[in-house]
Amino acid sequence: MNNEDAMQKKGVHFSLLRSYHVADLITLANACAGTASILAMMSYLVSPDSWRVYVALGLLPLAFVCDYADGLVARWRYESSVFGRELDSLADIVSFGVAPVTLAYGLGMRGGLDAIILVFFVSCGISRLARFNITAAQLADDKGKVQYFEGAPIPSSIVLILVLAVCLYTGRVGDSLPLGVIEVASFEWHPLSLLYFVTGCAMVSKTLRIPKL
Repeated sequence: MNNEDAMQKKGVHFSLLRSYHVADLITLANACAGTASILAMMSYLVSPDSWRVYVALGLLPLAFVCDYADGLVARWRYESSVFGRELDSLADIVSFGVAPVTLAYGLGMRGGLDAIILVFFVSCGISRLARFNITAAQLADDKGKVQYFEGAPIPSSIVLILVLAVCLYTGRVGDSLPLGVIEVASFEWHPLSLLYFVTGCAMVSKTLRIPKL
């Protein structure tokens, strides 16, 4: 039994906090950046100041850097653990699942069909992370390293953030989003939301294999 398990078994105060590794703290920074992005976007809906959106957009590349860095630090310090892997997935769904959807909604994808697609996207992200967590051991080589991703990794949604950033910079938000807005069976729909649908499908694909760096 290691020291972490011993502390938790004995009920030592703050044993969970004491068990955090450096890599876990970086993972939490990822989650904090994603949560702050969501809050910044929500504040924009109350007070539509453009700087709030720029803050929301800018926090997600920071989350992306933290997501990449935590793995590097974990391997460097030999701190990889099941806890860290689960923590990473939970952080990712906030920063690369819910946050991109919040940004899309805030910048104009608010139609009924848009909402369905955005919910689908988050569902795909959750499913993709759950599948990775239970199959990582099967996909790992003799050294325990996973050689490829089954389906697009959820941080790939950073591409959607870049698209939204360009839309904001060029003033193409709301009903002025690229491809405009159309009505389908009395529901408003912004065709740009198809990017979220395609990305969601790519995440849950079984045949799409992307080498892991």
